[in-house]
Amino acid sequence: MSNSSDRPSLLNGFPIFTDISVLWGDEDAFGHVNNAAYLRWCDTARVEYLRRIGLFPQLPPQGIGPIIASQTCHYRRQLTYPDTVVVSARVTAIGKSSFRMQHWIVSRASGELAAEVECAMVTVDYSTGKSVPMPADIRQAIVHLEGRTFDKRAGAGPDIAAAAKPVPRPQGRAQLVS
Repeated sequence: MSNSSDRPSLLNGFPIFTDISVLWGDEDAFGHVNNAAYLRWCDTARVEYLRRIGLFPQLPPQGIGPIIASQTCHYRRQLTYPDTVVVSARVTAIGKSSFRMQHWIVSRASGELAAEVECAMVTVDYSTGKSVPMPADIRQAIVHLEGRTFDKRAGAGPDIAAAAKPVPRPQGRAQLVS
């Protein structure tokens, strides 16, 4: 975890942020950091956030814990080796059994926003694989860490877990359609 005096001003409002070195091996044949590295970096910040609020599961997972229902990344700038990125995490909305997280990735070399990532997290009972209401103590830990309250009417919309139904796998061979 980074010291708050090292926080780029772009990341004010994010309670969690951490510095990660860009590795030479993070680059691909196109000469820039591969897209998968951005999501891996977000995992690092997300795990720290979940640890802080008491929602990171024991391993192997048991009881109640989080799963990622969806994740979207908007790439804003290419990154290259050498560099260090600052990866942040915050919760933007809380539903009944789900919450939305946002991550921003900022290049230390340029000071610019390199990517914005959003993910929908669902609290599940690992023994059943079903979504469950978020425990009140976890909700309160998020409010405490964020330093603000969340109003479901102001952006959470319908519960994310309701939309996170498993999609049946197609049978047979996939075919290209032109």
